[in-house]
Amino acid sequence: MITRNEALELLKKYNKDPFHLQHALTVELVMRWYAKELGYAKEAEYWGIVGLLHDIDFEIYPEEHCLKAPDLLRNGGVSDDVIHAVCSHGYGITVGCGITIDVEPVHEMEKVLFAADELTGLIGAAALMRPSKSTKDMELKSLKKKYKSKGFAAGCSREVIERGAAQLGWELDKLLSMTLLAMADTEDELNLKLEELNGSQ
Repeated sequence: MITRNEALELLKKYNKDPFHLQHALTVELVMRWYAKELGYAKEAEYWGIVGLLHDIDFEIYPEEHCLKAPDLLRNGGVSDDVIHAVCSHGYGITVGCGITIDVEPVHEMEKVLFAADELTGLIGAAALMRPSKSTKDMELKSLKKKYKSKGFAAGCSREVIERGAAQLGWELDKLLSMTLLAMADTEDELNLKLEELNGSQ
């Protein structure tokens, strides 16, 4: 399997935007957290690598997101199971070029990625509105208020988040509370990884 460092170098090859890199690192850490929480601790590195690479093609090919990823990943020596997982987070979504992604999330890891991806963006945006700029002091009721406000973080699809919760067989509140906890628990590690990333560029 591709190592975490190899995955990061591959990500950086196609992604330069600090926002996209931060999102990739956020989803990596959230996926690792979920792996441990859901009884897949031995696969935490694998879950994290999928999270790190999930948007590899978005910066260069936003209109063909999840369609260009297989070639970029394959050229980087990534295995087919990781490629399937990456592409499955676009399941049922029609991308800019008019094609609907038909790679279905099967493994629980793929369903978690689908459900948590958009939600991490919404939670991150909500944290920036707080005086602390942190998820650590954010309560579920505060997050739910932002979630219900259609104008807030409008780019984060509530329909996709809710479909993700349904695919997992979870109530929406469970997905919201667990992903918020995942981000709060990994916030310090994220900040360290961002410092490392900025220092290496």
